[in-house]
Amino acid sequence: MSLDLYKNIYLIGIGGIGMSALARYFNARGCLVYGYDKLESDLCKELENEGINIHYSDLVNDMPEQIRNTESNNILVIYTPAIPIENKIFSYFIEKRFNVYKRSEVLGMISRKLFTIAVAGTHGKTTTSTILAHILQNSGKEITAFLGGISRNYNTNLLLADKANILIIEADEYDRSFLELEPDIAIITSVDADHLDVYNNKDDLHQAFIQFASQIKQNGLLLVEDSIDIDLPKPEGGVKSTYSANNKADYFARNVKINDGRMLFDMIVLDSMKGIPYERKQVNLDLRLPGIHNVSNSLAASAVSIYLGLSYNNIAQGLSTFKGIVRRFDKHIETKELVYIDDYAHHPNEVSATITAAKQLYPSREITVVFQPHLYTRTQQFASEFALSLSKADNLVLLDIYPAREEPIIDVNSEMLLDLCNSPKQEVCSKQELLSVLRCKDIDVLLTLGAGDIGDLVEPIKHMLN
Repeated sequence: MSLDLYKNIYLIGIGGIGMSALARYFNARGCLVYGYDKLESDLCKELENEGINIHYSDLVNDMPEQIRNTESNNILVIYTPAIPIENKIFSYFIEKRFNVYKRSEVLGMISRKLFTIAVAGTHGKTTTSTILAHILQNSGKEITAFLGGISRNYNTNLLLADKANILIIEADEYDRSFLELEPDIAIITSVDADHLDVYNNKDDLHQAFIQFASQIKQNGLLLVEDSIDIDLPKPEGGVKSTYSANNKADYFARNVKINDGRMLFDMIVLDSMKGIPYERKQVNLDLRLPGIHNVSNSLAASAVSIYLGLSYNNIAQGLSTFKGIVRRFDKHIETKELVYIDDYAHHPNEVSATITAAKQLYPSREITVVFQPHLYTRTQQFASEFALSLSKADNLVLLDIYPAREEPIIDVNSEMLLDLCNSPKQEVCSKQELLSVLRCKDIDVLLTLGAGDIGDLVEPIKHMLN
């Protein structure tokens, strides 16, 4: 199917970070773009300001007349798998036999025309792909990039160039979406168990990553974080390389230091790809994102940049000018008396990495963590792992579980999770009560973590703290 056939695009769940990037893509191509979302988020308001027509009722009669009165063959309908099948609008388009495709299928169609770099992994995708996009863009490369977060360098989740021949895309394992892609280059950052509502078990998840790796094009590149211990196939006629922020690998870090909130490190390259038996290195790389996990993400982006022929100076300049991503260790207040950081962390390993990074930056200060668990299934399946990560907080506040697409599970709640934690001070409160709870605390360093709607509280918390 050719996407060029469609001038009318309708997106169900348009306010999602991935769907909104697609909306912007088609809008920039001159299509008439419409969409539905349950909530009028700030991102939806931005899309409306860009000329995209959005409605917030799931009643069919509330859809724009242009959609209801246009022949079904002339409209491309795109949906996110997070939309429940009983959604009235989704059901309408299915019953009327419109051309309905998942977001991942449409991204797959777009990718087939371009040299594609796909970033996969249960965490690290957004940061790695956004750093890579910035390095390439900053070096003068013409790229298109669909990002899973809002880049602070460009204030958008879509980079789009008229003559782009390189596509950077996040390869999402949820709903096996990444199996729609056949990239030229793939990065795999991590394969920790997650989305066990989709996969039968960890082995099933690993098999999906193996299949994804097997779909890399002939003569392509597979770049894998060195600690991943599953047998991922080398691309036919191509290269399989490793990277690590902790261990010796084809690309690895040495002399990692924290200085004034920035990560400083040397990158060592064992140029095995080209058969050169000596080390090359770039010293004093400078990244403003804290945490060893972000050194790892920047190594992956740097390795692909080297493979594409960029100079070490290009890479150093790209890393040093990278401003970060909204809701990825996002500093909103930083003074000697008070620090407030917001982050999207929603998996136990992400929570652990974020709290650890904060402790490294502020080693003698009290860390208060507010965490909103995301999904009943994830909370149930990883309760003990969450408890271990969250117990690193000096003062812990758990919000109620954000259900997203799920129905409640009996006896799975934040009180259950809190019982497993052992922070010195800990409690559960509702989202509505949080500001009152925080007012009663002597805040030193505050982290708000989660992938639900906890981000709605960032501005109210900033206002209260200030």
